[in-house]
This record gives sequence, structure tokens and C-alpha cells, in this order.
Amino acid sequence: MSIDRSCPEQYQLQLNNKVTTYQQTMADAGISIGDIAVHSSEPLGFRMRAEFRIWHEDGRAHYAMNRPGEKRPYIIDQFPIGGPLITVLMSPLLEAINSCLLLSRKLFSLEFLTTSSGQVLVTLIYHRPLDEDWQTEARKLQDKFSIGLIGRSKKQKVVLQSDFVTETLTVDGRQYSYQQVESGFTQPNAGINTQMLSWASQGVRDSTGDLVELYCGNGNFTAVLAQHFDQVLATEISKVSVASARTNFAANHIDNVTVVRMSSEEFTQALNRERPFRRLADVDLDSYNFSTILVDPPRAGLDEDTVKLISRFDNIVYISCNPQTLAANLKQICLTHQIESAAVFDQFPWTAHLESGVLLKRKD
Repeated sequence: MSIDRSCPEQYQLQLNNKVTTYQQTMADAGISIGDIAVHSSEPLGFRMRAEFRIWHEDGRAHYAMNRPGEKRPYIIDQFPIGGPLITVLMSPLLEAINSCLLLSRKLFSLEFLTTSSGQVLVTLIYHRPLDEDWQTEARKLQDKFSIGLIGRSKKQKVVLQSDFVTETLTVDGRQYSYQQVESGFTQPNAGINTQMLSWASQGVRDSTGDLVELYCGNGNFTAVLAQHFDQVLATEISKVSVASARTNFAANHIDNVTVVRMSSEEFTQALNRERPFRRLADVDLDSYNFSTILVDPPRAGLDEDTVKLISRFDNIVYISCNPQTLAANLKQICLTHQIESAAVFDQFPWTAHLESGVLLKRKD
């Protein structure tokens, strides 16, 4: 059965099915999840970033995507789930690229990164080196559409203006500024991201002591939650994200956060005093009074050692992008903790994916 994305009833039906599947996943794992707060998305125009393959046919470049299991892509000329800046720019930008051989020749992929505050960054990816003539034409394209433009090819990155945009989000009446770098991870659905941040902030608003966060990214959650704690120690493995996080804390005048570049496994070893780390030379772990830990792991979920680590904290905020791995982790965590509240966030409408959050408190 085809899905009519213009029909609100179809969207709600699909979301209801995803929530039912989520509940069944938890029940099958023996997890008593309780009442779930459901946060819906705008059905259309919600996606702030997009990646398109470029398919060359009949002497022109076209936006294209691949269906699962199919090698040959299909050409698209509309992208209704894209944010307003993407949908408005797609057609005229491609037309301008097709009118210039230097811009269209061996163009392989095109990526949009936009913000709700009106900024656009476009990355053009090629199967050929980019020379000065390409840069000249690319600057004309950048100026014509008032966008930021980056060119990429093998072992080459050409930044014409800037390699980031700055997003502005309002969470519980306070405005936050986020640097979002072209090669770094960012939340694709700004509306749902705002709801996630508000939910997490409300969940820890009565906290005391200090917070430790694993997988902090560019400080998306950290910046909002820091106000509820005395100190915050945040870890992240990506150099790009660590740099953006520090930039974002300074931009938002947040001075109680320390960011260290290390994996969750390394942090576990450091906390257990199993090995020293030079990256922690200026961090006195004994000075922290950790009461709460926040984790936002990749789809693979938490490894066994990290599950043991977070179970040592009184309060746990678990943000998940995979209900299956969340359920598997909760089977262990719920031996020592009880679920206080749970929520699902429809980050990716019209797909099977469902983001969720669980707040847990240590059992008496």
C-alpha cells in the first residue's frame, strides 16, 4: 500500500504503529516501560539536512536515491520531507550546476546542511580534482544563492567561506546557539530535537551534584542540561565534535562543563583507575560528585562494560536511536534501577526508525 505523505491521518497511523512496535519490543524483553510520552513531528518539511546521489543521464545531472537492495538509483525532483530551505533551493541550484560544465562534470553527490535560523551549507562531492577554475565557478554559485559552499574530492576539501552553520534553538524559553560542522553529526529534525532537549531538561531539573555525559557530540544535550548541575564532565571521541562542543559552550556562556576526547571504554578504565590518560591530566575525577549520567550511544547501543559503568550512578538518562539495543541494555540496567519515565520522539517520520528516551533511578 502506498503512503500518502500529504495526509495527516496516514502520518498518525504510521506513528501509532511505530509506538506499538516499540512497546512490544520492550514487553518481549521483559521491560515494564509504563506510560510513554509520544512526541510527534511535522509530517513534512522537517528534515534540516539531506544527502543526494547525483545521477547523470541525457547530458544532465539529477538528484537521485537508491532503494534498499537496488543498485540503480531513481531520479527525484521533489523532496517534501526536506526543510523549507532545502525544498526551495533544490531545483534552481541544480539548474545552475547543469548550466556550467565545470560544476557538473563528474559531480557524484550533493549534501545540504540547513538551520531553522536561515543558514545553508552545500557540499559538492566529485570524482575528480578541483582546480582554480572550479573554485571560480563555485564562488559564483555561492554568491548567486547566498549560501556556503564546500567542494570535496579524494583527499581534497575546498572551503569557500565556512565549513559550518550556526543553529539557534529555543528550549523552555531560553535560546541556545549551536555550531554545526559539515562533517560532524547533527540532529536532522530540529523540531523533534527541541522536544528531546526539553524532555531531558525537565527530567533532571531537580538534580543535585554533578553530571557525566558519554557521547556528547557537539554538546547538544550538554548545553541545556548543564544549568541543573554543579559541574559537568562530557566525553566524546570525535575531534570535530569536541571542538564544536567547546565552541558551543563558550557561545552560550556555559562555564561549568569540561570536555575530554575519549571513548566510553576509556572513560570506564579511567574511572576504575585501571590506566592513566594524559587527556585527563588536568581533570581531577575525585573532585566530582557524580549523581547522574547521560548516554546517547550509536545504534549498536552500550557495550557490557559501559552498562556496568552507568549502573553505578543514581540517575540515568538514556537516549536511544534503536529500541532493540535499548531493550537489551535495559534488561541489565533494570536489575539495579527502575524506570521513572519514558518517551518516544519521531525523529524520522515515514520510516521505521524511532528515537526514544528513558529516565531511570536507582532502586532503594
